[in-house]
Amino acid sequence: MGQGKDRSIEIIVDKCTGCTLCVRSCPFGAIRMENKKAVIDYTKCTLCGACFPVCKFNAIKFEKGEEAKAPLGDYKGVWVFGEQKKGVVQSVAFELLGEGRKLADQLGTELACVLIGEGMQQKAEELFWRGADKVYLVEDPRLKNYQDEPYTNIIVELIKEFKPEVVLYGATSIGRSLASRIAVKVYTGLTADCTKLDIDKEKHLLLQTRPAFGGNIMATILCTNYRPQMATVRHKVMKELTLDKSRKGQVIKKAYPDSVYASRTKLVDIVEEISETVNLAEANIIVSGGRGLGKAEGFKMIEELAKVLGGAVGASRSAVDSEWIPYSHQVGQTGKTVCPKVYFACGISGQIQHLAGMSSSDVIVAINKDPNAPIFSVATYGIVGDVYEVVPALTQKFREILKK
Repeated sequence: MGQGKDRSIEIIVDKCTGCTLCVRSCPFGAIRMENKKAVIDYTKCTLCGACFPVCKFNAIKFEKGEEAKAPLGDYKGVWVFGEQKKGVVQSVAFELLGEGRKLADQLGTELACVLIGEGMQQKAEELFWRGADKVYLVEDPRLKNYQDEPYTNIIVELIKEFKPEVVLYGATSIGRSLASRIAVKVYTGLTADCTKLDIDKEKHLLLQTRPAFGGNIMATILCTNYRPQMATVRHKVMKELTLDKSRKGQVIKKAYPDSVYASRTKLVDIVEEISETVNLAEANIIVSGGRGLGKAEGFKMIEELAKVLGGAVGASRSAVDSEWIPYSHQVGQTGKTVCPKVYFACGISGQIQHLAGMSSSDVIVAINKDPNAPIFSVATYGIVGDVYEVVPALTQKFREILKK
């Protein structure tokens, strides 16, 4: 019988008919058939219980149990996951530290950053400058590049030992994958893609606000009965703190058994997209194209304007769905949230899902042949015209001016 916390699961062999429904339902590949009977591989089973309701013959015994957790009052501190790539801490972590500092001050507690990787200790000092009081550091050559299982296991162990009250992650591809796995492991809630955070000081609750129903309303979500309170936060929504190089902090180094670093997957290679323009999430100027371009070749014109301006190329979901440009360029509710100084929307109608990802831009320049397009309602400047006439003209004019 497999057990975890107070949970347990087992196959009642006499009742098993070999229908394989449980095999197909297991998201972790932990059930296989032997001699026409289901067998659980407890090294893979997470006791999620997904197999239990699909069995029509009551051949699975699943005890849900209750997680033996510390009282809510034992959880203290605000944590930020310090996402890094190639040994460089990503700017989303700095944004979270800026917001985390405000939350920690409201709660009257400490702000910590969890830093995982190889050769990362020298990066801890900058995290103190950006608001952290502590850095939980876990270093190992096997942790150089992000992998789901070891990173999840490490943070779960840290949470169990130090019991933070709040844990924040960037709503990046890494942060979204990591946070959801940790939430399952520590039996707590998770609010995804938050755009605003605040504290109910009286109840010590994290007020987690995110868009809902396609961005038509803003929902504030509470996690009242479980800890830590966890959220992923959209990139470019929170502001970084001004560097304070006088700040110092404490580095807490941790190491774990090999089993914690183990992964059922193997990282073979990392293939990065080659682009002549800058990173979309970090860009001060973004030129985006939408369905109004009519064809994939239209993005050559978009890329040319972005290159002249030293900016990045973005796209609406319709352009990505049409396979005119890779998903990594998508701006919007299901893509990246950006906040550049200038955002060019070329042939983009301005559906609410796209606006959710770029409406906080300082200046928005909309180019569309439809004068009633919703994009004009948020635009700082609007140009009604054919993108294939307007964009090349802008490119030429900017090229002339910038040469001077």
